[in-house]
Amino acid sequence: MVRYLFPCSRTAASYNRTGINPVCTSTKISLAGFVMVTIDDLLKKMPPESRDVLRVVWDSLSPADRKGFLSLLSSLPSNSNLVRLLLRLSTQQLRMAFGQKHQVAIVGPTNVGKSTLYNQFIHQKTDRAETSPLPGTTRTNQRADAGLFAIIDTPGADAVGEVGAREQAEALQAAEQADFLIIVFDAIQGIKQSELNLFSRLRALGKPYVVALNKIDLVRKETPAVIAHAAQNLGLTVEQVLPLIAKTGEGIPEILTAIAATEPEMVAALGRGLPQYRWQLAWRSIASAASVSAVIALTPLPFIDFAPLIIIQSAMVLSIARIYDYRVTVQRARELAATFGLGLLARTLFTELSKLGGPPGWLLGAAIATSTTVVMGYAAATWFQSGEKLSKDRVNALTKELTAFFLDSLKSIGKKRPSRQTLQERINAAMQELPQSKEIELFDDPDKD
Repeated sequence: MVRYLFPCSRTAASYNRTGINPVCTSTKISLAGFVMVTIDDLLKKMPPESRDVLRVVWDSLSPADRKGFLSLLSSLPSNSNLVRLLLRLSTQQLRMAFGQKHQVAIVGPTNVGKSTLYNQFIHQKTDRAETSPLPGTTRTNQRADAGLFAIIDTPGADAVGEVGAREQAEALQAAEQADFLIIVFDAIQGIKQSELNLFSRLRALGKPYVVALNKIDLVRKETPAVIAHAAQNLGLTVEQVLPLIAKTGEGIPEILTAIAATEPEMVAALGRGLPQYRWQLAWRSIASAASVSAVIALTPLPFIDFAPLIIIQSAMVLSIARIYDYRVTVQRARELAATFGLGLLARTLFTELSKLGGPPGWLLGAAIATSTTVVMGYAAATWFQSGEKLSKDRVNALTKELTAFFLDSLKSIGKKRPSRQTLQERINAAMQELPQSKEIELFDDPDKD
């Protein structure tokens, strides 16, 4: 029998029989007449990387949410190695669900298109930065709120002279105060020594960042070579240099996705401030949760134990709610995750497909865990976007359709159980192949009027 990490060390079965609910006050969970456990007691059992994240999460919660959060943690199996694995894998989801970071600095050399990119994010005309082909047009740091997403546009960080030195100091100070950096370079100018020096100083700040190569339309035929050369000079991979046309906005969705992947704690601010990109951000959360769900299927737990998946999926629902600017408690997110009935559907699918023979159990488990997570993410996004709840028939049809898709995608791995990293990489690749990753409407029922 699987045992659970309830604060009183009771089994899930005995908990269900007694019907006693945990009561949390401040940093403690308690059951009447049983042992009291503090959040610090739980943190001691966590791996360092999860411990730091959980502490940040805990400090950001209201008393009511702390109760729900501890209740959610109580669903974890008591096997310490499994707990560590689950928490390590779910770190990104927790950071998306509870992160508070919200300030981005757009930095780079003079006249690379920082202000133009800035203006793509800003809705109010009065907030727009002055732009001009003349170097140094932006004379002071400018801030504006795209919703709750604060963006800082800086003067060129390579400006010269007394005025330039002051502007450079302001730019670097703005970068140091920001939570995230978008470092912009010019595809025509390329990466010279001055750009390298600036890049080194910015990296030395220790801030998460993405690199964008603007005006890529001006070198369209040589785009791959230009990006490869810039990446080599900066000491980055080709994938780390993002092509951008700030004037038209082409490349912005990819930049936002990269920000969400690099710094998950920015996701809520991105969603609030840039509603037109909410689905792309929600998809990032769904993809992250889906790959973790697949890995959970590799653990020695019987697949009918759905509790670990509920934790991942609840965190995903929380992060999607924040992207769509909804305030949802931990307990409510858990209830929503259970509302869709995907746990029962997953068990039913696993039983039915197992009887048919063919794919090994780990592959079935991974495909079903992934598909139910994706469907739940879509259902949550639909709920928050339009207030519409998916019908049971639509949920069932989508889950079966996506299970078949992921089964086919994972067959290339072979029948031998893969490593966690290999499985996550394959799931991430499959998620990118789904057309729904671009537009939520592509999930719509083709038979719907």
